Amino acid sequence: MNFNMNPNNGLLQSAVNAPGAIEIPESFLNEAQQFQQIMMMYSCAIREVKTKLEVLNDDLAIRNQRNPIQMIKSRVKKPRSILDKLQRRGHPLTVRSISEHLYDVAGIRVICSFIDDIYEVAEMLARQDDVEVLMVKDYIRCPKVNGYRSYHMIIEIPVFFSDRKEKMRVEVQIRTMAMDFWASLDHQMKYKKNLDDSGEISEDLKACAEIIAATDREMLAIRRKIEDRESGPSALAFDKH
Repeated sequence: MNFNMNPNNGLLQSAVNAPGAIEIPESFLNEAQQFQQIMMMYSCAIREVKTKLEVLNDDLAIRNQRNPIQMIKSRVKKPRSILDKLQRRGHPLTVRSISEHLYDVAGIRVICSFIDDIYEVAEMLARQDDVEVLMVKDYIRCPKVNGYRSYHMIIEIPVFFSDRKEKMRVEVQIRTMAMDFWASLDHQMKYKKNLDDSGEISEDLKACAEIIAATDREMLAIRRKIEDRESGPSALAFDKH
């Protein structure tokens, strides 16, 4: 059995044969090839940002003797999701409308070990001279009502193609492993249908989010305590022998 691993494979078909619930103007049908091209461009933008993050992780691993980034996930929003979002917001269903109105077509999720790693990685990424930060939403310091925590950045980077340079937008979400665990399970469970006690379940999930946040803070405190002891007087005395 042969699987085509190209993430853009099938985009042309998806654009032309969109669900009947979405009425696609005739002009957009004529842009199917351009739609496929812009999806390729978003994929390239993801690779550029992933490379930046991998370099930062390698550098920090040498300097701090540990890897702050545990995992990097990425995705390009599916054609149907793009069309749904444009229609929901009342924007034209055109390729130009995608680049003008949607900031999250290209998405990267960075999973870190500790809370301070999140801010260190975000700051280092933002300092790079070819990265422009368009928007920041800090759901760690100001969690969502449901308890969701994560650090979100919309950045714009240059991507060089065969005949031009294009500035591409990428959404970067940075969170700890614990935050990602909660968000993943919350995402799965909130789509369960016909729940009579959904309010109670939401409160239970929020309580779990608070417990996980407290655990994140405690783990950071333990790591810092270990680091203090390693760099304290006893460690210095050991080094003299």
